[in-house]
Amino acid sequence: METKSRTLEITVLSAEDLRSDNKPVKKNAYVVVSVDPFNNKATKVDGEGGSYPSWNDKLVMEMPLQTRFVTLLVKCKGSRGEKTVGLARIPVMDFVGGYSPATCLQFLSYRLRDPKGLKNGIINVSLRVKEPLQDCSSQAAAAGGGNAATIGMGIPIDGRRDYEFPMVMLLHMLRIYRSLKECPVISPLKIPVVWFLRASR
Repeated sequence: METKSRTLEITVLSAEDLRSDNKPVKKNAYVVVSVDPFNNKATKVDGEGGSYPSWNDKLVMEMPLQTRFVTLLVKCKGSRGEKTVGLARIPVMDFVGGYSPATCLQFLSYRLRDPKGLKNGIINVSLRVKEPLQDCSSQAAAAGGGNAATIGMGIPIDGRRDYEFPMVMLLHMLRIYRSLKECPVISPLKIPVVWFLRASR
């Protein structure tokens, strides 16, 4: 029977420098992840992180094969209801069919845009496609001529220089090294850094 979808495992890690009405978000930020208009899941609400919330919420979703983008919508709850903080769209091509096997864990950071299209912080996620037929190390060996399993890290940004970029990269490198404890097949000396230097749509 032909498969019409694949299982996406996405962990919404954190966000940075979130603002609402040009003021730092105080609390109660959360993220809605959508793979199509009828398939979405939300993270828990962060009540303490303010404009630098942390969720570390793992969401497992069925993603149709025709899906081109995964949408991340950041919202916050207040006394006057919910507000949209920012949105980012992850091209599926960023983690499927690229340098690293889709089943390998990848860390990605994306620029958020507010409803007016202006920059409004950064969101950090990790994701992979779950395929039980092969494990990460065997797929990486087949794709890379026998190399160990890989972790891809993409940071889509604007063509213009962003001064916070080096700090974001450093934070993700630290997260990658932490993840090595959970995936001992990966050698720190064999981690390729995949740069996606195109703007997030």
